[in-house]
Amino acid sequence: MAQLLEYKCPSCGASLQFDSGSQQVVCPYCDSSFTPQSLIDYDAFLKQDAANEHSETWEKKPEEWAKDEASGLNVYVCSACGGEVLGDDTLASARCPFCDNTVIMKRQFTGEWKPDLVLPFKLDREHAKEAFKKHLFGKKLLPKAFRSQSNIEEIKGIYVPFWLFSSDVQTNIRYRGSRSRSWSDGKYDYVETSNYALLRGADAHFERIPVDGSMKMNDALMDSLEPFDFSEAVDFQTAYLAGYFADRYDVDAEKSVARAKNRFVNTLDSVMSQTTAGYSSVSRETTTMSEHNNRREYALLPVWLLHVRWKEKLYTFAMNGQTGKFVGNLPFDKSRYWKYWLLYALAFGGGLAGLVILLHYLGLGGGCL
Repeated sequence: MAQLLEYKCPSCGASLQFDSGSQQVVCPYCDSSFTPQSLIDYDAFLKQDAANEHSETWEKKPEEWAKDEASGLNVYVCSACGGEVLGDDTLASARCPFCDNTVIMKRQFTGEWKPDLVLPFKLDREHAKEAFKKHLFGKKLLPKAFRSQSNIEEIKGIYVPFWLFSSDVQTNIRYRGSRSRSWSDGKYDYVETSNYALLRGADAHFERIPVDGSMKMNDALMDSLEPFDFSEAVDFQTAYLAGYFADRYDVDAEKSVARAKNRFVNTLDSVMSQTTAGYSSVSRETTTMSEHNNRREYALLPVWLLHVRWKEKLYTFAMNGQTGKFVGNLPFDKSRYWKYWLLYALAFGGGLAGLVILLHYLGLGGGCL
């Protein structure tokens, strides 16, 4: 059976938690504090004392669980109060719902599952609450009742597993550019279209491009949290997980590399397409890419997840636990949209120009509502 790891305060025996403000592991009861580095020896001690350590139990009764229901589920026993924590095969760190004690499933961080890096939390739960309030500000299409009637059901700090890809990339892209001219001889109207092959090439180095390695996380939501400052990443230590949830990856590096390559191409395309000005239309036709000096790293990155319920629907928001960037889609009041659209159509004559002005006024020029 896999083992549970808990960090106990040497002074009073209470569970320790990582404090994002001081970047130290602290005791919430006696105010003792420790650097994560100082707990490395404690890790070794726990391994030596594994015989006396409580471990999780896997409870599965054929008459209570169908085979497909029990598959992938584990029951962990909190050594502080004896309460049971139900989790799937990727759960790596959790908090007991009965005593709030933090336990770390050590088997999730051994062998190939051991992360190379961890990016510690810098912002706490209160920052996430405040960021949610700011996210609502200025959203003119947000239903008025959402601000007062929505309820935050859960705020959870979680270390999300990410693959970081670094590579030297050589890319060649062929675009098709078109130019058109039109004229009339009084009897007929003519349109002449000329097509051009536009060849572009680039060499680039990509450093630590993140791709989330969790099937449970929405890829678009996780991508929107970037950028992360990896200069603040440290070698992995379980001490940083104290007080937070954590998952191990369930999408391996080989399955994630395709997404990384796609990001390489799209990034270079966004740069090279800027060199194709002067054509009435430009489209990308073919792309070739080769990578060299490839490197991948496994990292845990800090994310605050907020689950908000309104009108029986659950909305998920996320905040970068390092930078505070907040993302997530809000409900959309269609009646208010058409009201604003009518006003701007009358004022600016409608059309594309009116739409652009309307979107900027409503704060929808880019990003989530």
